[in-house]
Amino acid sequence: MSRLGLRRRLFLVVVATVALVLAALLAAFNLVLDRTLDGNARDLARSRAAAEVSSLRFERGELKAGGVPDDRGADAYLWIFAGSRTLEQPSAAPVLQRAARSLAGARPQFTDVADTDTRLYAAPVVVHGGRVGTVVAGVSLVPYEQTRATALGASLVFGAIALVLVALAARWLLASSLRPVVLMTRQAARWSERDLDNRFALGPPHDELTELAATLDGLLDRLAASLRHERLFSAELSHELRTPLARILAETEVALRRERDPREYREALELVNASAGQLSRIVDALVTAARYEAGGERATADAAAVAEGAAAACVGLAEERRLALEVTPPRQPLRLGVDADLAERILQPVIENACRYGSRSVRVGVERDRSTVLYAIEDDGPGVAQDEREQIFEPGIRGAAVNDGNSHTGAGLGLALARRLARSVDGDVLAEANAAGGRFLVRLPSG
Repeated sequence: MSRLGLRRRLFLVVVATVALVLAALLAAFNLVLDRTLDGNARDLARSRAAAEVSSLRFERGELKAGGVPDDRGADAYLWIFAGSRTLEQPSAAPVLQRAARSLAGARPQFTDVADTDTRLYAAPVVVHGGRVGTVVAGVSLVPYEQTRATALGASLVFGAIALVLVALAARWLLASSLRPVVLMTRQAARWSERDLDNRFALGPPHDELTELAATLDGLLDRLAASLRHERLFSAELSHELRTPLARILAETEVALRRERDPREYREALELVNASAGQLSRIVDALVTAARYEAGGERATADAAAVAEGAAAACVGLAEERRLALEVTPPRQPLRLGVDADLAERILQPVIENACRYGSRSVRVGVERDRSTVLYAIEDDGPGVAQDEREQIFEPGIRGAAVNDGNSHTGAGLGLALARRLARSVDGDVLAEANAAGGRFLVRLPSG
């Protein structure tokens, strides 16, 4: 059964269910009919016996038979007994005669004679409270059995025709209903990972299948957008990684062109070491985020120390732009449910962004917000426009403030990477529209 297709399985289930229901209905119908015919035969025998009893006469202590009704059929049998003496009997087979005589003087009862297919009924004849005889009425069961056989055959034919019609209707209905699924399956099988714009396009949903197609189209839209985003993010990430690599290569090439004194070699090695450290931190942050996304064990860190470490990485930029960079520690120690290096990697691009656009000062606040730790990074720069609050988190996108005279180089990847990393550990990075300057909120889970 498991190797059959869905349509065949549904077809077999429908046919089997209808067959069982029809079998139950036909069995119930024939059972009710059998009991009805049996009751009719009993009633007919009883009524014939009662009619005969009512026609008898009792004169001078003797029981006498009345006249024979003209409408008595050939299958109607009547015996009249006075005690054990036979007053009247029909022309019948010997076995039937013996069965009727055995009922003389018996209590009211029915007896079926299988050899002649006849049912007998014994009715006592009572006069003045005393029994003076017995009337035995017989009814042929042949017509009833013929009716049973005819009804059984007709019901079986009806059931077979009904089952065939249901099977044909079910086959057509299943084929027409599942045809869109077959088409969708074949379409999806033809698509490759490069066919991001292909859709099922079954139109507005009007039933379950078209609603499924519309839902899948929406899912494909989101997947396509996610793939495009990942491709752009990968390209920008490559650029971000290429920068420290380019510094390392350039510095080593310059250092190797000619002999230099130890001081110059030391300066070159320090620059190479700083670039390699930056590269290592980026890779470590991405590896840690990937481990968290895969369900790996999470470490903890001191929230204030993370803020101090992220701010320390931006001190050079702050001094270059003559900004006051201040970290306000929490009133009570707070623990993050995030690895320290990853938390710093999340926080550093946001602080660096504030240092790039701030005019005189940048403040980093740390506080608890329910089950999370909230970092508030504020600067006195131009701030973020309302319509740019989400755009600036797209890879390669920078806000309009980049054109205000404080522009600087950058790939526009820092905030996008910060939000991506934050969301990988169930946190987030948000930008608030603030007329007094820029304000970013970094929310991370507490430890």
